[in-house]
Amino acid sequence: MFLKKKILCLIPARGGSKEIKLKNLKKINNKSLLSLSIEFAKSLKFLDDIIVSSENKKILKIAKDLNVKLHIRSKKLSGDLVSDIELILNILKTNNNNNFDYLLYLQPTSPFRFRNDFIKALTNLIKQKADATWSVTKMSNKYHPLKILKKYGNNYFKPYLPSGKKIVARQQLNEVFIRNGIFYFFSIKKLILNKTIYLKKSIPYVVNYEYVNIDNYNDLKLGRQLIKKAKGK
Repeated sequence: MFLKKKILCLIPARGGSKEIKLKNLKKINNKSLLSLSIEFAKSLKFLDDIIVSSENKKILKIAKDLNVKLHIRSKKLSGDLVSDIELILNILKTNNNNNFDYLLYLQPTSPFRFRNDFIKALTNLIKQKADATWSVTKMSNKYHPLKILKKYGNNYFKPYLPSGKKIVARQQLNEVFIRNGIFYFFSIKKLILNKTIYLKKSIPYVVNYEYVNIDNYNDLKLGRQLIKKAKGK
């Protein structure tokens, strides 16, 4: 419980991945990304339950050995194009998981996390009575969506967004962020009602430290470098 609210943690850990085979079992600092995520979730004493979702037997065994609940994915939920909301809604329908107030969606591929950020973000979410809060990183206006160009035809380009034509000074650009995958907190009631993770009242929680979201071998290498750097401080 946290501020009298019940919190469910879901760790999505599919076995299939294109860039890195069994990505969630790759190791940083001698521990798999999956194990790091489960151990971190257990350190959040306010969580009322932790579920690992996978179709892979090795992943499910590790989760079972670490004494968390399992969600065994169907073939339909194990494909490359399955959305976060499809998986979440399926799990919320199972075993009365919709009786919780908030969901922490904790992806193993973003292993650099600090408990204090989770506590601050969840506190802010509940007190503001918002729908969700995502960890994000602020982007430089040099890469603002309104300044992005796209190619068309054979040799031509134009603004990616038509409204980009109206930008003449950086002062016209609002702040933009990119999600970094470190955490997502959602109101379960709002997820079920709206059937999307893009909820209307979503609060950005800005993270300023170095992190990596592991999609390929270069990301994995960077993650291992970052952990060495952190240990050397």
